[in-house]
Amino acid sequence: MSIFIAILGLALLVLVHEAGHFVMARVTGMRPRRFYIGFPPAIAKVTRNGIEYGIGAIPLGGYVKIPGMFHPGKRDPQLYFRSAVTEDESLAEPVQALGQSLESEDLDRARSDLALLSERVESARLSPASARLAGRGFEELDDALAPDAYWRQPTWKRLAVIGSGPLTNILLAVLIFASLYMLNTYRLGFNVVANPKTGAATTQVERVLANSAAARAGLRTGDVVVAINGDKVTGSTMIKRIGASAGRPLTLTVRRHGNLTTLHTVKPMNLALSPPGALANSFRLTWRITRDIFVNGLGRLFERQGQKQISSPVGIVRGSSDAYRHGISDFLFVIALISLSLGVLNLLPLLPLDGGHVAFSLIERVRGRVVSREIYERASMVGIAFVLFLFVLGLSNDVPKL
Repeated sequence: MSIFIAILGLALLVLVHEAGHFVMARVTGMRPRRFYIGFPPAIAKVTRNGIEYGIGAIPLGGYVKIPGMFHPGKRDPQLYFRSAVTEDESLAEPVQALGQSLESEDLDRARSDLALLSERVESARLSPASARLAGRGFEELDDALAPDAYWRQPTWKRLAVIGSGPLTNILLAVLIFASLYMLNTYRLGFNVVANPKTGAATTQVERVLANSAAARAGLRTGDVVVAINGDKVTGSTMIKRIGASAGRPLTLTVRRHGNLTTLHTVKPMNLALSPPGALANSFRLTWRITRDIFVNGLGRLFERQGQKQISSPVGIVRGSSDAYRHGISDFLFVIALISLSLGVLNLLPLLPLDGGHVAFSLIERVRGRVVSREIYERASMVGIAFVLFLFVLGLSNDVPKL
């Protein structure tokens, strides 16, 4: 059950990301062509106001199609209609005419050429595979030539639409952190050592916070909490027992230098904050985690210790599942961490990540003209290689822990 909840949580974060793109595209006048819960192919769909809403057969996240992400070029007709021309040579002339119109950037003429080509293809006898590829070509080129195509919009609109996905994830993380700060959360004020193999919490004290209930009770770094109110505890049950105390005094039994020591009347502190205070703390926490992602994660990517911080979807689901078993607060905290990481990493200036589209939009603004699709594709190869590197590295960290 916890695995299912963890996968559902991750899927919802992807859906929230895509919903951010969708809403901003509608606001800025770039009407999305599709919005799916899950990934295509569709098992159910309906069209409203020119937008196809559907439920995808792959229930992981969501999918939104923004029209005309790339400037159409001369080779696009060859890409989509080459097989059709092979099967019917009469299509060669309209395909060539369309390519010339796109090369000269005569968009009105290109739309006329595309309409003529569509008529010719409809009357041609093509194999199912060639007909499907041609149909996809008509759809893609029609979107790319439309007035609301992404590449034709002012820079600010493009930045707003492409940046809204990761920013929605970051905003969700801020709201979850703030909500947790406002809960009646009881803590003693100490951190524990994590198991180096599984990452799970242990009962060994790593650090005692100054002026905390634990510090006033005499808890020290290196102590191992053996029992609470006489009942033995593990890393997860200890956290639950303290959180469920509702502020009532607790008696801790700890092992210190091989001897058992009892710490009486340790009263957990209620850490609940007002909404303004919770929001302020949430922003500070978000900034610290973001800085840690860049400094200790990406900044040390080619160091052994930094590589150990990388996780794949396998590890993310496993960590979320463990957190869910520890309690809803822990689960929400992990979901917020994942949402923040998803938003921050998507802003890296690498295609096909959102940050790559942001970077290229700014480059095109400075150049005063669009970048060719060929350059986009070459840059995407670098970004895809980097993402695959992180994925493989994450799997190498996560699989041995299963």
